[in-house]
Amino acid sequence: WNYLPEWLCDKTTHTRRSYYISSYTIKRSMSAPAKQDPAGKKNRSAAADGKVYFSYAQIHAAVASLVPKVMEFKPDVIIAIGGGGFIPARMLRTQVKVPILAVSLELYDDDTNTKNQVVKKVQWFDETSGVGKQVRGKRVLIMDEVDDTRTTLKYCVEEVMRTNAPSHIAVAVVHNKLKKKEAELPAGVIYMAGGEVAKKRN
Repeated sequence: WNYLPEWLCDKTTHTRRSYYISSYTIKRSMSAPAKQDPAGKKNRSAAADGKVYFSYAQIHAAVASLVPKVMEFKPDVIIAIGGGGFIPARMLRTQVKVPILAVSLELYDDDTNTKNQVVKKVQWFDETSGVGKQVRGKRVLIMDEVDDTRTTLKYCVEEVMRTNAPSHIAVAVVHNKLKKKEAELPAGVIYMAGGEVAKKRN
C-alpha cells in the first residue's frame, strides 16, 4: 500500500517511495463522501495498472470492524509497524483511547524491490521514557496494514517479547492476504484481521 496521499507527503524531506509498503494503494478523494458505498465491497478487481485500490472509507470500515475485538483485548498501548501500520493505528485510536508507539522494520528493499533474507530492525522505541514505559508487563496490541508472509509480524512479536516483556500481546491487521504463510505467531498471541484479500501480489 502507499498509505499517504500526495497531500500528506512532506515534499521537503520525503518522497512517495518512502511510504511504499506493497502494491495495494489507498486513494482518498477530497470530494468523496466519508461513508462507505456498499457497492464498493464488490469493486475490488485490479485496475488497468494491475493494482487493487481501496478507498479511504473501505480501509476505515475494515479498521472499525476490529474495534470490538480490540476493546475486548483491552490494550494498554498500540505498537504500530511503520510505515503501513501508522495510519490504521491512528484510525483505531479514535475509538480505542490508548497511546501509540512506532517501530520500523524492513523485509523488502524498496530500491531493488526484492525481499531481504532477514527482517531488519530499523527503529525501535525507548522503553525508559514516555509511552515506552507502558509496554513491560502491560497488554500490547501490534498493528500493521497487511499480513502477507507473516514474517514481519512474527519478528515484531518475538522482539517485543524478548526485549520488552509485555504481559499479553495481540496482533491486528487491516487485511489478511489469503496465502500460505512463511511464519507463524508464537502460541498465545491473539490475532485479528479487518478483512481478507486475494493472495496475488501485483
